[in-house]
Amino acid sequence: MADFRVGRIEQGQTKIRNVPIAVTPEGFWCCPSPAVLQKTLKNHNHQNKHKVSSPLPSKSQSSQRTSTPPADKRTHSNSLGSKIISEDQRCPTADAAAAVATATSPIKAPERPPERLPERPAKPTIDNPQRKISVGYGQPETSDLKVVLFGKEGIYVRMSVHWNILAEHSSFFSEKLSSQSPVPCVEITDCEDVEIYVETVGLMYCKEPKHRLIKQSVPRVLRILKVAELIGYRECIKFCLDYLEAVPWVAEEEDNVVSSVRHLQSYGASPILKRVASDLSNPPNDTLAHIMDLVLKSSEDRGRREMKSLVLKLLKENNSFTGGSTNAWIELFYRSCRSCMESLLDLFRQASEPGFSDHPSDCKDPVMRQIVLEADNLIWLLEILVDRHAADEFATMWASQNELAKLHSKLPIMSRYLVSCITSRLFVGVGRGEMLPSRETRQLLLQIWLQPLIDDYSWLQHGCRSFDRKVVEDGIGQTILTLPLEDQQSILLSWLGSFLKVGDNCPNLQRAFEVWWRRTFIRPYAEQQGTNLLSDKS
Repeated sequence: MADFRVGRIEQGQTKIRNVPIAVTPEGFWCCPSPAVLQKTLKNHNHQNKHKVSSPLPSKSQSSQRTSTPPADKRTHSNSLGSKIISEDQRCPTADAAAAVATATSPIKAPERPPERLPERPAKPTIDNPQRKISVGYGQPETSDLKVVLFGKEGIYVRMSVHWNILAEHSSFFSEKLSSQSPVPCVEITDCEDVEIYVETVGLMYCKEPKHRLIKQSVPRVLRILKVAELIGYRECIKFCLDYLEAVPWVAEEEDNVVSSVRHLQSYGASPILKRVASDLSNPPNDTLAHIMDLVLKSSEDRGRREMKSLVLKLLKENNSFTGGSTNAWIELFYRSCRSCMESLLDLFRQASEPGFSDHPSDCKDPVMRQIVLEADNLIWLLEILVDRHAADEFATMWASQNELAKLHSKLPIMSRYLVSCITSRLFVGVGRGEMLPSRETRQLLLQIWLQPLIDDYSWLQHGCRSFDRKVVEDGIGQTILTLPLEDQQSILLSWLGSFLKVGDNCPNLQRAFEVWWRRTFIRPYAEQQGTNLLSDKS
């Protein structure tokens, strides 16, 4: 809380000027924004500079000022309201308050002639500009307390308030004022948010403070909430929490709201926090399992495609926040993988049965479509596991699908090509170091799945938009080069026979072939020659 101290009222002259303000239905005059305050004060200073060099006022102007009726004879509005004016004296006399303006025009009031000749106020300078605002609440003639707020950049606001109103609504003012004898002026130094401080005090004078918050923005209500906490305005805190619980938040506001209300559980902040934190008995793992099940079983193309993309993106964002649930999530993904692989194998068995191709389309099409869906599910699950650096076991599972690889050639290429996409992604992952399966697993992947991939290669290049030939060929070559030299030779010689037959319809592994060639025919002799040179020198 800002420093609190008791001040005293100095006598002097009050000069009242027009200030742009807004008015509420209750008649509460809103304090202008800091930009408006600065503009008003800038204009005021500009006028003061011109007045320093201006000639003496004319007789008509003098007579008009002297004919102004005294302040004690003016009539005051009984409606709830406030005035915002600029002043030249820091703490003028209490009976110099101006009349409250109506809601249809800016605040205007004539100047009261001084009862005695006051000291001439200091001229505004660049180092000490005049930035003084006066705000009045309720009926000015009954005001019995002045609260002065010292804000940033030399601005301070003097509020004409009522002792009983502040003591009734604010525990801070109630404690400070009750501990001292009645004083005419209270000063709050280092006030961080003068504008909101003024508005928060003004809410104490509104008949329906909650209605004033309806059209406010979330950031502004958070500022009001902060000031209400500082001054112990419990009713306002409750209104702000009710507002924040009901109003929608945009993405960037959520963290600010949660951090601002988390410590206000005793004021009823729980409904707000329930918006971002669940107290349900079901753990998040069960919810994720349900989401995965819904997505994997969907048969609507656009919906499953969009939701797979969305869930994959969200899981990537979640990588660093899952904590202890990481292992449970990976086990959940692998359960789904095993289920999809078992289903895919059963579908391949059905589609490869003798006479299946003779069945009517009504019988064949659902099976073929389900094969495509299950293969697409496995590609999606593999991407999730690769992103979480947990795809080694998937490579082992896929390398063990010997029966599935044998049945592969018995199905139409339009139904089976996505299976080869799974193999391609595994080779790319091994070649990039995204997964580290054992040597036996890498050997099985090449022995079992490379030939089916070669059989589908032409279709993959022309019928699969997401297929990147160069990336896949580099992945296959790098995977081959991780094996012992004898295995490299066996696989690459088998590939060479296929490449010389079909050309571009086979993966181009020339880079891997060059590396194997140098390892086989050049490196041993280079090393032997180097050894001989060393022995001759010794």
